[in-house]
Amino acid sequence: MADAAGRLTKLAEEVLGTPLPVRIRAWDRSESGPPGAPVLVIRHRRALRRLLFKPGELGLARGWVAGDLDIEGDLYEALDLLAGLLWERAASTKAPRAAALRALARPELRAAARELLALAGAPVPPTPPAEEVRRRRGPLHTLRRDKEAISHHYDVGNDFYALVLGPSMVYSCAYWESPTTSLEDAQRDKLDLICRKLALKEGQRLLDVGCGWGSMVLHAAREYGVRAVGITLSEEQATFARKRIAEAGLADRIEIRVQDYREIKDEPFDAISSIGMAEHVGRARYAEYASALYALLRPGGRLLNHQIARRPVADEETYRVDDFIDRYVFPDGELAPVGRTVAQLEEAGFEVRDVEGIREHYALTLRQWVANLEKHWDEAARLTSPGRARVWRLYMAASALSFERNRIGVNQVLAVRTPESGTSGVRLRERSWG
Repeated sequence: MADAAGRLTKLAEEVLGTPLPVRIRAWDRSESGPPGAPVLVIRHRRALRRLLFKPGELGLARGWVAGDLDIEGDLYEALDLLAGLLWERAASTKAPRAAALRALARPELRAAARELLALAGAPVPPTPPAEEVRRRRGPLHTLRRDKEAISHHYDVGNDFYALVLGPSMVYSCAYWESPTTSLEDAQRDKLDLICRKLALKEGQRLLDVGCGWGSMVLHAAREYGVRAVGITLSEEQATFARKRIAEAGLADRIEIRVQDYREIKDEPFDAISSIGMAEHVGRARYAEYASALYALLRPGGRLLNHQIARRPVADEETYRVDDFIDRYVFPDGELAPVGRTVAQLEEAGFEVRDVEGIREHYALTLRQWVANLEKHWDEAARLTSPGRARVWRLYMAASALSFERNRIGVNQVLAVRTPESGTSGVRLRERSWG
């Protein structure tokens, strides 16, 4: 099959209605497209069958994870060019980003569809990669289903995460003094910023919801003298965190539990941190989440909710999680606009005292994680699977661009369970941090 790349480039430009911004190299070694541009490598025409049977993001994701598709050159540049093309087209037509591929169903493009079918070969749907979560059934965000979703993302090996995250073992947005700050310093500064926002003092009791590998409770106990409880649904995280705490000599002041926030019964706490966990709660459960944390705090206690936010859409009922993220990264995860998060915290009884947007900080963090993964690529693929490593590389790089382009953001919301007296405990000009 001669010049598959040239035929694919012509097809893509006919469907998209604009020149293709990347170069294509096909399985027959043919190449086409602008010289010097990043190269979309189609290693096997099975990738085309994936797109035909699942047009849009899921078909592309399956090709990437399986290794049928790859990028040569600057990954960020390639993703930015391709995402920008599809994003702008979708925005102009008020249609999903997958519209460019679904356009093949239009009558005027039937010849292009037949050409693509001929290039794809045998009309048999390829088996999805093993790393894909199969379609789930039953109600969202039950205790069991949430635990399974968390396990999919976090129980992929502590050694793998150590390669990506570095010694801090913090899996959330760092807080950067400048782009030249080290990742470890930026993560330490983020933990300390949260401790200062919570106004932690020696002897207080802190709850860290979604404690990960224990970094927040370790910092708070060591630097601020608190007693801390960290909860996670990941058995692997809990084992790792307990080991770190024992080695630090803080086992008498920190407890790590494998527990859902809905199962905690030993309130009250003086402060609660929830760092990068609320994205897993879900729209249907968020009011319950906010009310549960409110009930766990003593009057005057503070909550620091650190959460990724998406841009609002005209009809919120049409919002759906991207297929790639749902099937490969964060099953059942959902993002909300920051305004909705603030409203629901207030509806639960909290007084919201501060909202700090740190979108650019997450882009810097993700680029560091991608660099760590690429530096240790062979070992990372060995510790998990080549497909899993490809999932993490794609989602982190694409997420970095989404933060940079203001498609998503991240916010720290400081809220207080202010008592009836109105005494919040927040000082005048409290914003003395960072």
